[in-house]
Amino acid sequence: MSPASASRSGASRSRKRPLLRSRKARLALAAGVVVVACGAAGAFTVQALTPELTVRGLGRDSVLNAAHAKSLAMSVTADDTSLLRTLKVTLDGRTVPTRLVGDRLQIQPPPLAEGRHRLSVEGRGGSIPFTSPRTSRTFTVDTTAPTLRLAPALAPTLHSPVTIHGTAKGASKVEVDGRQVDLGSDGAFSVTVPNPPPRVQVTARDRAGNSVTDDVQAVVHHPLMRAAHLTAIGWTSDSLREGVLNLVRQKKLNAVELDIKDEDGEIGYASQVPLARKIGSAKGYYDARKAIAEIHKLGAQVVGRIVAFRDPILANAAWGSGHRNSVVQTPGGEPYGGGNYGSLAFTNFADPIVRKYNMDLASEAASLGFDDILYDYVRRPDGPLSSMAFPGLGTTTPEQSIADFVAETRAVVRPKGAFLGVSVFGVAATRPREIAQDIGLMAQQADYIAPMVYPSHWGAGEYKVPDPNSAPYAIVQRSLADFARKTKGSEAQVIPWLQDFSLGVHYGPAEVQAQIRAAADDGMHSFLLWNAGAKYQGDALAVIH
Repeated sequence: MSPASASRSGASRSRKRPLLRSRKARLALAAGVVVVACGAAGAFTVQALTPELTVRGLGRDSVLNAAHAKSLAMSVTADDTSLLRTLKVTLDGRTVPTRLVGDRLQIQPPPLAEGRHRLSVEGRGGSIPFTSPRTSRTFTVDTTAPTLRLAPALAPTLHSPVTIHGTAKGASKVEVDGRQVDLGSDGAFSVTVPNPPPRVQVTARDRAGNSVTDDVQAVVHHPLMRAAHLTAIGWTSDSLREGVLNLVRQKKLNAVELDIKDEDGEIGYASQVPLARKIGSAKGYYDARKAIAEIHKLGAQVVGRIVAFRDPILANAAWGSGHRNSVVQTPGGEPYGGGNYGSLAFTNFADPIVRKYNMDLASEAASLGFDDILYDYVRRPDGPLSSMAFPGLGTTTPEQSIADFVAETRAVVRPKGAFLGVSVFGVAATRPREIAQDIGLMAQQADYIAPMVYPSHWGAGEYKVPDPNSAPYAIVQRSLADFARKTKGSEAQVIPWLQDFSLGVHYGPAEVQAQIRAAADDGMHSFLLWNAGAKYQGDALAVIH
């Protein structure tokens, strides 16, 4: 090629380069970028022109659990706010409504179904020509909690650890009693809990954050118990105390029920509960530790009876000091005086001070070594519900409030190694609202139910028995069968109070034996004997083998 032609060729190529750059620039502009030339060499950079859209409230590839999906609040913001009026929002290809609020476009999606979704946002252009702003998000809705199944948890004694077994399908994490445990590939888990509470809480969570919580009752079956009632004053009497202890030595009894707080509100030992010291209810008739040690030395258990809500000492002290909510009242605000107990006899089961007082006593007694805490008068007073008021009860039923109190107490005494029982009226099985003792509710929260099925306390015709006092076997067998039905499905045992006293009809060994046999025929081999004078008929009792 000649120099001249070479020069013309070079000139031709030089003329074409600007055209090429111009075409690139036009293509870049159409794509939403701007070309900026710089330097003699003709280098250029590319800068985005498309306005930026930002989706708020939803990250990329988010997983929404039930709580998030329910409270989801999405919106769109833009560099050029004029674009917000032009945006079209679709969810899985379907348009969703929006609402412009200030500098945000709020998205109002329909209820979100389970599974994967795609949210798309697209505009028709802004102040910059040839731009089409758009963005999208993909997310998953997972509102299904793991499936949690728990096996019964059994332990030989209250002082034994208990092993919790279960499966949590779909879970990524399981906590038992607040402690994370290992999960098998099939969701199975097993963990031993030392000194467990009455109910062990288990929570399973999946990766999305959905959770399910359940609890398993740490079941410890109450051992065989054949006990007799003894008051605090009775323990100080050599003849009464030795009469009961001799039956223990003869292996006709294996437990002594010793009063902690009685119907007068007196505490038998020198309690250190602050409120007891303040109101003068701690009488110190017996030394609790020495009494318990003496009974334990004979191989017997000690049941500490606490008369809960019938408490004249606390009622009078509370009313006199202005804490009137601690007392059951009339609708007019006066102390309730119905029933056979007189005014200022019943404290208010719904009052936090009253509840704490009794629970503090139960806790102290368990720490002292009482093997069982047995509540009595864990109820409202007799009489029409419309004639009394319980400040602080709110919308909770009396039955539920009392059952909750039982549950709260067991959570306190169980870790200290004590069982919790509740004494109930015989009629509570059929008439739970009569004195606010719902057996089904209470059985879920107590280790045992102790129904007072004394034949002398039944009315004529109850359970189709014409004269219950003259038919101790029939009335005890039929009434306890009803309690067995009411507690079915719970882990609570039925340990009845039986009558070893005469009231209207003479009761000798045969009548006491008839009650014991009736309970045994209902599968109940444990019992408590009541005699206010603490004099029991050993001839009615068989030797425990």
